[in-house]
Amino acid sequence: MYHPKEGEFITIKSYKHDGELHRTWRDSMVLKTSDQSIIAVNDHTLVVESDGRRWVTREPAILFFHKHYWFNVVTMIRPKGVSYYCNLASPYVIDQEALKYIDYDLDVKVFPDGEKRLLDVDEYQYHRKKMGYSKDIDCILKRNVEILVDWIKEEKGPFSPEFVKLWYERYRQLTQRMS
Repeated sequence: MYHPKEGEFITIKSYKHDGELHRTWRDSMVLKTSDQSIIAVNDHTLVVESDGRRWVTREPAILFFHKHYWFNVVTMIRPKGVSYYCNLASPYVIDQEALKYIDYDLDVKVFPDGEKRLLDVDEYQYHRKKMGYSKDIDCILKRNVEILVDWIKEEKGPFSPEFVKLWYERYRQLTQRMS
């Protein structure tokens, strides 16, 4: 199993259930890697959509990926406060090419004031039928939405204010050392 080192840049690729490439993020900096998870950061990172459109992320974002949970978390550090964008997705795999996962459409957004919204339910229902998501996948995703909401309420893992401060500060230290 490939384990990128702290400060190393990796590519992140999300796919759809049918195997089609969905989105690619170039040059995400690894902050921590373990047997269970990877923490990385995007900051003005090039993103390429499956249709070829390109854009650049606007603010620093701490990324949390886990080997056992069917979600990943993007912690966006903005002037008005921290927002979270949580993708319901397969656990990641990583190799020399990229960190990879399957995006299952459903997202949970948490705003700086704590408001939570479940997004893209229509897209999930459409792709579930079109791509034939199994009942097992459906149950796993629904269970992981519950786990995710519990983590948000309990400020667990990436939802802890300490998590954001610690990993953003580590990112700043690494970028200062590299310049």
